[in-house]
Amino acid sequence: MHEERLDTHPVNCPYCSMPFDLLVDITQGSHQTWEDCPYCCAPIQLRVEVSPLTGELDALMLGRDDEVL
Repeated sequence: MHEERLDTHPVNCPYCSMPFDLLVDITQGSHQTWEDCPYCCAPIQLRVEVSPLTGELDALMLGRDDEVL
């Protein structure tokens, strides 16, 4: 993980709706992962889409653990 490629994004938990800043590692390219909400500890599914041309973040989607992203 390269610290200079960690981007902070303001998001809301899909369970408790609390806002928090999420660190996203775009050096991995497009990927799916899970993070726990820092407030309610629920598992949040993350889908990170990175442009293969620019290497920049194209989309960040959050969902409940049982949703299909």
